[in-house]
Amino acid sequence: MAAMPRIDRASLMTLEAYARERPQFRARVMAHKKNRTVQLGEHLTLIFEDELTIRYQVQEMLRVERIFEEEGIREELDAYNPLVPDGRNLKATMMLEYTDPEERQKRLGELLGIEDRAWVRVEAHERVWAVADEDLERENEGKTSSVHFLRFELTESMAQALKNGAGLSIGLDHPRYTEALQAQPAVRDALAKDLA
Repeated sequence: MAAMPRIDRASLMTLEAYARERPQFRARVMAHKKNRTVQLGEHLTLIFEDELTIRYQVQEMLRVERIFEEEGIREELDAYNPLVPDGRNLKATMMLEYTDPEERQKRLGELLGIEDRAWVRVEAHERVWAVADEDLERENEGKTSSVHFLRFELTESMAQALKNGAGLSIGLDHPRYTEALQAQPAVRDALAKDLA
């Protein structure tokens, strides 16, 4: 299996170069994300991350925080590199979106544990449940967080089937929020590229 694709220090743009390249780079990333974004129901979005989407996150963080010292850059890379799929899994950012603050508060209270109830299923295989928030605990006793990081660990046969064009369904099975859909072929093809 190929080594995990890491974003290394040398491949990052300086703040000046990024300021110059940002409009084109951002447009490229937004177009790339189209086939990596799955809407589950009205209030939940999964963005399947890869090296390019995470590289964009790192460059944006460095820009916003004006980080140019080596130590700060290394800290960002250490924080973000684990979100890049390693060839045997799919990784996603899950966002719960409620525009009204009161409704958001109420729903996040009802949706405790939702991050553990996301799944993917490669045609003719078992569901794979998400491993959530390995970076840190994102919920408290009262409510879940509106952002979670998920990892879906696939077996060799699931990965091969997906790369060979098997269908992919994605869903959520929580008592207060249940949705499932068949991924569009363009989405399936984009995610299959994350697999070694």
